Amino acid sequence: MILQHLFRFSSLFHSTFSIHLRRNIGFSAIVFNKAKELDPVQKLFLDKIREYNTKSQKAGGPVDAGPEYEKYMNEQITRLQRVYGGGDMNKFPDFKFEEPKFEDEQK
Repeated sequence: MILQHLFRFSSLFHSTFSIHLRRNIGFSAIVFNKAKELDPVQKLFLDKIREYNTKSQKAGGPVDAGPEYEKYMNEQITRLQRVYGGGDMNKFPDFKFEEPKFEDEQK
């Protein structure tokens, strides 16, 4: 009899404890995310990425690219145009398929 009460109490305790624990874990995840936003190294890293993004948008290409990089990029673009038939490399190619011609065999 005492054993049954003990098992009943333990299952009640277990369900209450698991709900409380789940609630605390969910709350701690929110707290960690807010604490994570305040990390100065991560904040500095993200600020630098945003700064580079704005600089590259203003420049219209890579930031602080020297003449060697520009020369290499132009060589690669001309090589790709030569290999793949020229045209605009920023545009998806237009495919033209011909209709197959079927011949009727008469017997």
